[in-house]
Amino acid sequence: MEHNALFFYRTVRDFLSVYLPKQRGASPNTVKSYREALNLLVEYIRNTEDKALEAVSFQCLSVESISAFLQWLETERNCGVTTRNQRMSAVKSFLKYAAGKDKSLMALYLDTDAIPKKKDTKVHKIEFFSESALETILAQPDKRKKNGQRDLFFLILMYDTGARAQEILDLQVGDMKVDESNPYVIITGKGGKTRLVPIMEKTCRHFEAYRRRFHPSGNLDEYLFYVDRKGARTKMSIDNVEKFVARYGRKAYEQSHEVPEHLYPHMWRHSRSMHLYRNGMPLPLVAEWLGHTRMDTTRKFYANADTTMKKEAINKATSDINPLYSNEYDIEWEDDEELLKRLYCLK
Repeated sequence: MEHNALFFYRTVRDFLSVYLPKQRGASPNTVKSYREALNLLVEYIRNTEDKALEAVSFQCLSVESISAFLQWLETERNCGVTTRNQRMSAVKSFLKYAAGKDKSLMALYLDTDAIPKKKDTKVHKIEFFSESALETILAQPDKRKKNGQRDLFFLILMYDTGARAQEILDLQVGDMKVDESNPYVIITGKGGKTRLVPIMEKTCRHFEAYRRRFHPSGNLDEYLFYVDRKGARTKMSIDNVEKFVARYGRKAYEQSHEVPEHLYPHMWRHSRSMHLYRNGMPLPLVAEWLGHTRMDTTRKFYANADTTMKKEAINKATSDINPLYSNEYDIEWEDDEELLKRLYCLK
């Protein structure tokens, strides 16, 4: 391996294994995201410059190639603007670290750092299911079977807390505070930030039944959800969750088309928060409950719902005898060609 390539890969290794987790205190999920971004960058350089893996170095990078990489993410890999900006932030952070190791890379870092974030002009419509659809979905797991009971409790807990699937997988038994007068769960979210999320009494009862069957030892440090592999317990993977959520979704869809045809874990978070919002929880409280650090994030996803709720509220608040509901004020315009032209900007 050439000297330049060796320095590049050593810098990548130190950035991912030392700087991020030990010096910056980044979470494992953040490290994983940055690793994926750098892997994609290396893949792009290899493909566009026809280089072997061991030949990739900082000399292959320029502000032009990094800009082209970001465009490649959107056009070839169909990444959304948010993902594109996340990858860009990871690359910038890496180059800043590398420039601290070798000052000759400072110009590359500064040029790259000047690349602006791309604005997301797409209208975000969140996907969620109704409360009656939830009832159909929760009827699918066979709670008489061990895995069925596990899956049912996972779905109930994910809905009640509105937590991300990975946040549920990261829970330990001791994070369930069900013996309190107001039971809650300690959720650790992005950036290692924790939030206390209250849960319903019914969820607590499901937990007690689950704990008796899956955690009879009472060890509070065990992962709440696990799988048995060759006699050893390991934390359940997100792939496992996605599979059983999709499976129960398909079965529920066959019984009721009110259930979305394609069900995925994050839809539970959206559905629970939407149900709370539509039932009167103020948006700032929804944002705090979801663990959003910025209100803009919440507003972006719930703007459409907000419009729908306002329309419903207006309809409810408008009397049936209101002149707006009367046909008396209908405009006869069908045969008025001049009016039609003005309406369609032809005049």
